[in-house]
Amino acid sequence: MPDAIPILLVTVCLPLWIVFHYMTKMKTSKGLTREDEKMLSEIWESTNRMEERIKTLERILDIEAPDWRSRT
Repeated sequence: MPDAIPILLVTVCLPLWIVFHYMTKMKTSKGLTREDEKMLSEIWESTNRMEERIKTLERILDIEAPDWRSRT
């Protein structure tokens, strides 16, 4: 019976402790920091500007080279 205690600890208690430990870590680190929010906002604005530039370039290409979309 004394040999069963280490086996029980390794097979049941240790995995449970690891799972609960990392669940707690995930709960405490949820959410964005102010720095993350600022960076995300800057990326969003940059993406919107880039999208507008691409649309402008496509309009120019539609006028200058109407068949550019069919080329591969």
